[in-house]
Amino acid sequence: MKTLYLLRHAKSSWKDETLLDIERPLNKRGRKAAETVGRYLKKKKIVPDLVLCSTAVRARETTDIVMETAELSSQLRFDKRIYEAGPERLLEVVHQIEKNKKAVLLVGHNPGLEDFLEFLTGTEKTMPTATLAKIVLKVTNWANVSEKCGTLELRHKPKL
Repeated sequence: MKTLYLLRHAKSSWKDETLLDIERPLNKRGRKAAETVGRYLKKKKIVPDLVLCSTAVRARETTDIVMETAELSSQLRFDKRIYEAGPERLLEVVHQIEKNKKAVLLVGHNPGLEDFLEFLTGTEKTMPTATLAKIVLKVTNWANVSEKCGTLELRHKPKL
């Protein structure tokens, strides 16, 4: 069994209209929500072996805050393929995770994360900003992850 956590980046700022989408930072509410997610991970003792993160500024900032707040020392890897990725691309990323990693946190974007969650579990759920989902996958190797091979065990929204 493998565990995949999906985390949608926290709320970003639209203040500077000259920035490219990939360059948008978190806003104040987003930074607070990322801290809330970090505290939740720490409280629940969720420690992924690997964190895979989009290269977008808002995803990187979310990841930094979550990891710092949760006091995680997990391996961190940035992957440009996660930005604007659909389920097929996210599956490609997951298939390349090393077999020895048991739990992985993937930090990305919508609509890709919602579509990927549905692909993996057959469950249609929304992923508002800073929402964390836990999917238990019925595989022993990441390369074997496929459609509906997982069960959604948790969906945590910072507002709760």
